[in-house]
Parts: sequence; C-alpha cells; structure tokens
Amino acid sequence: MAKEGGGEIRIVKKKNAGHGHHGGAWKVAYADFVTAMMAFFMVMWLIGMDAKTRAAIAAYFRDPVGFMEAVRKNEAIFTINDAVPPGGKNTAQAPRAARDGKTALKKDRKTEQKELEEFKQYVERALSNIPELSRLKEYVKIEFVKEGLRIELLEGKEPVFFKTGSAEITPAARRLLRLIAQKVGQLDNRVVVEGHTDAQPYRMGGFYTNWELSTDRANAARRVLEGAGLWKGQIAEVRGYADTRLRTPHDPFHFSNRRVSLLVPYLSEEKTESMP
Repeated sequence: MAKEGGGEIRIVKKKNAGHGHHGGAWKVAYADFVTAMMAFFMVMWLIGMDAKTRAAIAAYFRDPVGFMEAVRKNEAIFTINDAVPPGGKNTAQAPRAARDGKTALKKDRKTEQKELEEFKQYVERALSNIPELSRLKEYVKIEFVKEGLRIELLEGKEPVFFKTGSAEITPAARRLLRLIAQKVGQLDNRVVVEGHTDAQPYRMGGFYTNWELSTDRANAARRVLEGAGLWKGQIAEVRGYADTRLRTPHDPFHFSNRRVSLLVPYLSEEKTESMP
C-alpha cells in the first residue's frame, strides 16, 4: 500500500543475534554428561558382578577372537582371570611341586618322559581332529630333544602364525597356543619361548631389526600362553635369536627359518642347568 507522499511501507524483521536456548552448545555438554553416566553405571554393574562373570568380560577384551572361538567350542574360558593363576593343579591354593627343587627332582626321567609324551600326543590329536587347526599340521614340528620336548611353529611361503614382518599373531596361531597352554599349564615343567627369523634384513630398516622382531614374536606368543592356562612363573625365559640359529642353514632365506619355538625342559635338566 502506498503511503501519503508516495513512499512505500516496509516491514523489517530483526534477527536475534544470540542462540538462546535454541543453541547447540548445551547438546554437547549433555552428551558428555550422558557418556559419563553410562561409564559410571557400567563400573557399578561390573562391581556387582561375581568374579566368574568379571573374568569372562576381561577375557573377552584381552582376546575377542579367541574368546568367541572358545564360546563356540563350549570351552571353559570363563575360569581365566589375572588374580588366580590358571592351569589346573598349579594354583595359589595348590603350589606346584617344582617350587621346591628337591621335590621336583624326585620325579624321575621316565615319569617325565611319559607325561611329555602324553602332551605331545594331545597336541598331535588336536592338529588332526580340530578343523580350524588341521591346516597348521604341516607347519608344527614336535620332537624330543636333549633338554626336553620342543614344539616349533614354522612359517610357510604365506603367513601362518604371524603376519609378514610383524609380531601380530594370526587367529589360527592364537587358537593353537591357547590349546597348548591349557594342557602344558597342568605340568610342573617350565617353558622357554624362542623367536627366530631368516637372514633377510628387516624390510622396514632403521633401528628395528630381526633381533627385535624375533623377540617381539616370542613375547607375543608368551602373552597368549600366559593368558590362556600357564601358571604364574611357568615361563622361564623368552629368547630372540634373529637369524643366528637357522633351521635350514644351507638356505638362510628359506621361510622355515622363521619360527617360534616352545621348549618344555625336563625338570632335572632345568635344575642341572641352573646349578653353578
């Protein structure tokens, strides 16, 4: 409508510069508050759980893949926790015989040989009968040596137990190590874990070499073993040899030189080696 004098009427709406209660800052603060409350109630829920349930939750976060595999196989993974060393008779309530050197030596070599032979057969049966492990059979060598029983996990042309150039354990290797731990944890013998590489220089170069890689792989295997059935202190040593102890000396670059070895020494042999 025209105004007297020929001008036009214009209606100007002024926008509020401030966001007031329609702003977004409070949403961020509220989201943080809700997250904190969720964490609080989660902690309270865990505190209220029994020890068995807490152990199962801890086992899942330590090894999600292995945990779910164990659940599918209906294995007793729920007994694993950090407070009480797992491994059958060798618990805090029933100290292992090997804590006393004199007592340990009362077990003669013939008895030890029989126990280790049963353990060897147990691993061999698992490799033959468990579908997930059957493809590993050709890469696992189990033999008696002077010191005791040795289990070697040999790499193939393609990664079998560890990803190439890495200390990351494959799911199948984790499954095998867990199975080994559940049985060897029932023995009084200790365990030595060794890592080996071939002579090919570590591809990334720098300060990380085959020495570090072999040690890291041995330690990775140790962590799985300790978390799955070994009693506290059962790991006697963790060794990294790089390429100084080749399995195939005439071919230093052969993939079989890349391996992790588990040595279960005789109790008498271990005692003899520790004496001055």
